[in-house]
Amino acid sequence: MKILALELSSARGSIAFLDGEQIEFDREWPNDRKNSGPFFEHLAEMQKRFGKTDNIVVGLGPGSYAGTRIAISAAIGLQVTSRARLVGCPSICAIACDVPEYAVIGDARRNSFFFARICDRNLVEGPDLMSEAELREKLAKLDKKMSIFTTEKLPQFDRAELRYPAAKILAQLATDSKRRLEGPPLEPMYLREPHITIPKR
Repeated sequence: MKILALELSSARGSIAFLDGEQIEFDREWPNDRKNSGPFFEHLAEMQKRFGKTDNIVVGLGPGSYAGTRIAISAAIGLQVTSRARLVGCPSICAIACDVPEYAVIGDARRNSFFFARICDRNLVEGPDLMSEAELREKLAKLDKKMSIFTTEKLPQFDRAELRYPAAKILAQLATDSKRRLEGPPLEPMYLREPHITIPKR
């Protein structure tokens, strides 16, 4: 099974290509949300070396809406030409770590934060929106040994450790036939309803 994984939801982008059980291609880079050039350079390198793929998995966030949309759009284009199976997975299920259970927090803007809990790489709680005070209360109730990760710096939460999702983990998750993955049409994980500004008449 050949699997291409694309992950652009955080400040560290990554692309991986898995053939069977072997990761044959793995690239990570600082993901500047205003410049997607490195993403397409690594993608072109992967295609030149390995050609078409059988499966494509995309990290769906939560995180950078723009980055996730770019990854989804690229995956759709590749799927059309290769007829590969296209699926999506929450990016936070693929945080680079070696613990079976962990929490993920993030800045949801508009004076709010999100909380999610992952167990065995499955999203088992959230992401739920809450205020800073509510999140502090939530974290205080967690087991002191539970790891808390964030994909962006949140110095006000001293237990939160900066970690990023990894495309190679997404690729490995996509090999599990029992895992529930999202099918097309793929969309970024929305933390709240999209805000639409209606023009004044």
